[in-house]
Amino acid sequence: MGIFKTKKNKKFSYSPRYWDDKGEGNPYQMEHKFDKYRTTVGKNKGLKSTFNDAIDDLKNRSDRNVNRRIIWIVAVLVFIFLYLIDFDLSIFFTRS
Repeated sequence: MGIFKTKKNKKFSYSPRYWDDKGEGNPYQMEHKFDKYRTTVGKNKGLKSTFNDAIDDLKNRSDRNVNRRIIWIVAVLVFIFLYLIDFDLSIFFTRS
């Protein structure tokens, strides 16, 4: 019935009248410059497959220092947020 199906964007293959290709491709084709390196873009896939591709990219990436840095930044921001809302932070620390 089409209630849950998403609409697909229209694609036009415009080629100028007096333009010779010579193997360079269409200059009017819109494409992001990093699309050829990403696995999450391309054909219309579902949300689950896009999410799984992104997780696989994250697992296969060799730069672990960036991941650690992001985790530290998120942790600091969470503690700052908890401090601003006057959350009792003493439950995270041991009492002596």
